[in-house]
Parts: sequence; structure tokens; C-alpha cells
Amino acid sequence: MIDDTDLGAIWLTLRLATTVTLLLLVLGTPLALWLARTRSIFRGPVSAIVALPLVLPPTVLGFYLLVFMGPDGPMGKFTESLGLGTLPFTFWGLVIASLIYSLPFVVQPIQNAIESQGPRPSEVAATLRAGPWDSFWHVTLPLAKPGIVTAAVLGFAHTVGEFGVVLMIGGNIPGETRVISVQIYDHVEALEYTQAHWLSVLMISFSFCVLLVLYLLRQRKSATDLRYV
Repeated sequence: MIDDTDLGAIWLTLRLATTVTLLLLVLGTPLALWLARTRSIFRGPVSAIVALPLVLPPTVLGFYLLVFMGPDGPMGKFTESLGLGTLPFTFWGLVIASLIYSLPFVVQPIQNAIESQGPRPSEVAATLRAGPWDSFWHVTLPLAKPGIVTAAVLGFAHTVGEFGVVLMIGGNIPGETRVISVQIYDHVEALEYTQAHWLSVLMISFSFCVLLVLYLLRQRKSATDLRYV
């Protein structure tokens, strides 16, 4: 059965996924808007950088983040100069690593939702004397709501399921960096298959619910689109 150590890992995982999802929505939405609307020559390189975690092995990403945030890395020297110490093997180190690793799962759905709108809604808002800021808040964001919901669900779920990056940056510190995926790994290494089974069933149930929500949202959007054809 699930014991106190497992509950601690579950709580830490939910705390990490919630923090990362909220930060990604705040940081990823302007980035998605820029990628959807810009004609800059930098769009291709920036899109490639955002999508890089999709194809990069998690251990490679985790290794370079470890070097970057370590005592000899640029960020490590910066945080140490501020008296904050280094970020690897801390909760906030995990947050930064998860932000980068889950970035494409949030940016791309929002970008697709904005691109599917086309320029017409913003042009109509402009003819009604709406400024760019008003148009963004009252036209672009409401129309992109299905994509934003999908991005939030995918970002949360992907953060919950992280393993390689988490192990490289966070290690395995109870109450600080030991999340569910690492806890399952610990149980298997200790041949505690019953505990590993309970946590794995929990993860399978969670993943199924995430996919079910996404498919129901897509089905509802398709029904709404057909209604207005």
C-alpha cells in the first residue's frame, strides 16, 4: 500500500507540476503569440529551440543543465554571487529544468490555437478601435482557450511523468527532489514490487484521465465547429 514516503513523493510531484504549469502558461503564452504572428527570420531557429526537448534524450538535457546551474556554470556563479547557492539538487532547480523540458508541450498547442484564428479577428477588433493589448486580452486569448486548456493539461501531465531530467538535476532527496517517478524506481531497486505497483497504477490512472479529458475537449470543439458550419 501507499505509505508516508509515497505520499511525500506524490505531494512533491503535484507541487512541482502545478508550479511549472503556471509558470509555463505565463511565460509560454507571449512566446506562442510571437511565434504565431511573427515573420522574423528568427522564427525558425526559435521554434527549433522550443521543440528541442521533444527529440533530445532527457539525460543530455539534464547533463548540460547540471553544468549550466553548477558551481562552475554561468547560472551557478550568478546565483552564488546573489548568496542563493547553486540550484542543482533543489526544488527550484527541478522547476527550472522542468520549465525547459515541458516548454514545447505548452507553447505548441497555444501557438496552433492562435494560428488557427488567422488575422481576421484582430483586424475586426482594430476597426472597432481596440488596441493591441485589448485585442490580445478580449479577442485572441478567449478564442485560444481550447489550446490553452490543452497546453495546461499536457504541461502538467508531462511534468508529472518526468524521470531522466529529474534524476540528473534533482537526484533522489526525500521531501526535496524525490518525485513519483523516482519513488517507483526506488521501490523496484529495493524489490518492493507491491509499492511500485500501487504507484504505477496511480500513474496509469492519471495518464488515462488526462487523455480522456483531452479527447473529450477535442470532441466538444469538433461538435461546436460543426454547429456553426
